[in-house]
Amino acid sequence: MANVLLVNPRITPAHKARFPLSLLALAAALAGRHTVRIVDGNKAADDGTAATVQALVQERFDVVGLTVMGGPQVRTAIDVSRAVRDVAPGTPVAWGGYFPTLYPDAALNAPYVDHLVRGQGEAPLAALLDGLDAGATAFDGIAGLSWKRGDERVHNADAAFAPTFPGPLPYDLLGDPRRYLIPTYIGARTVMHQAALGCRFRCTFCGVAAMFRGATALPPAARLEQDLAYLRDTVGADSVQFCDHNFFDREEDTAPLLEVLARAGMDWWCYARSDALLGLSPESWALVRRSRLRMAYIGAESPNDALLRDIRKGTRSDQTLEVAELCRRHRVVPELSFMVAPPHDPDGETERTFEFIREVKRVNPAAEIVIYVYTPLPAGSLPGNARARASTLPLVDADGRPIVFPASPEEWTERRWVDYACHADAP
Repeated sequence: MANVLLVNPRITPAHKARFPLSLLALAAALAGRHTVRIVDGNKAADDGTAATVQALVQERFDVVGLTVMGGPQVRTAIDVSRAVRDVAPGTPVAWGGYFPTLYPDAALNAPYVDHLVRGQGEAPLAALLDGLDAGATAFDGIAGLSWKRGDERVHNADAAFAPTFPGPLPYDLLGDPRRYLIPTYIGARTVMHQAALGCRFRCTFCGVAAMFRGATALPPAARLEQDLAYLRDTVGADSVQFCDHNFFDREEDTAPLLEVLARAGMDWWCYARSDALLGLSPESWALVRRSRLRMAYIGAESPNDALLRDIRKGTRSDQTLEVAELCRRHRVVPELSFMVAPPHDPDGETERTFEFIREVKRVNPAAEIVIYVYTPLPAGSLPGNARARASTLPLVDADGRPIVFPASPEEWTERRWVDYACHADAP
């Protein structure tokens, strides 16, 4: 049995912190086989470094695992990992999450990283722990794992999508879970929760395609009911923000979940696609109203249908206008995101996008608008079966020069690359 320290390096101020759901899911999957301790840097006095060092001084761990998102979290992940090297130099350090999944070579080039868990982490991490527990030094057979063999960087084959839902999340590993309730548009005590896994679409700008390889799994209704009852009755949440990537994936699977939400009596927010919402039957929309859906984040992306096809979005601009009207009728606020400044005619496309946004607001004045800069993923970061369908638009900078991506985590902390990873939110 291995003893594992899982760390969420700081990515947001403490008052905005949400549950580190990925680490909770890992802990649930490892329960009964390994022991787990969690350090959440978002709730620590600093970025999580001091709390990690304190944990390493208090007890011995067989592995320290960090979840790492691109953008500002890379900096804090570096600091935590270097501290582990200083305090416990013989302890293996493993990175997982979106950053090592999208940029495995850069992540593994760091001298303070020994292993990467790419994609879904439950099975690769469990296999890595079993191997280390048995004294293994080679890990060739672990799908989804990258590792170092001397000076060689080894990237094992991708792991298959695993539509599994581990047991109840061990919120007690975080201390008092009520610390994670925050006021939002939808409620005074909003909690973050993930019900479904993945997304079956392969948009070229979205890391979810690399993480879940074009697959989706919705949870059993009984599991969602159990989770919401705990969050409402024990934690005290009055509303839920779902971080599911595609809650309305298939109507027949979504309907039982909407029934659960209607019984829970909590306002909620989710991600959704315009084509999925437009495809719902009147009966399902009646369930949506009963379930108290307040806001849906919908990736509109562009008014240019040719661009939408190129980025493999799978929706059309006319559907954006239709869903804005549909949401108005059903009193759901659509939170529509748009990308500006694509490589082809960036000024013209940006102006056309803003004109289209004005049209959206005429259709539904309550619509919220989110603007991002167009930042597609490099083809090499996409799953192997999606690389041939990567965007045909060249990856160039503002001066038209080909983009060369960083070769180390330190380079990814430069301001321009933080902006890139965060889509450089426009004002």
